[in-house]
Amino acid sequence: LKPWLLLRHHYTSPPLRYLPAPSTMKVSVLFATVVSVAAAFVPHSKKAQTSKALKAYESEIGAQPPLGFWDPLGLLAEADDAKFNRLRYVEIKHGRISMLAVIGHIVTSAGSRLPGDID
Repeated sequence: LKPWLLLRHHYTSPPLRYLPAPSTMKVSVLFATVVSVAAAFVPHSKKAQTSKALKAYESEIGAQPPLGFWDPLGLLAEADDAKFNRLRYVEIKHGRISMLAVIGHIVTSAGSRLPGDID
């Protein structure tokens, strides 16, 4: 007779000697965690490289320290002034549309609705 079976309702797990071996998934996750933590403390010798095209836009409006001109996707790596101006125009347009959408949501949530029925 196994004594923990008699007292099963008093605690939820059997003694440690009867626990199953750790699964492969748990070991893999533990190993990945240890490797990622160790990789965080490895010194990086590679300097960040900025192209000459990006330095051309450092004096534009919106380029602020400490980042300067920030182009994480590299959309302007091989761009000319026309493409830069087009992307700036499109970004401002989308920003204005999204601001109007937020205002519309706030006004509608406050209970202000247009008269009439959709049907």
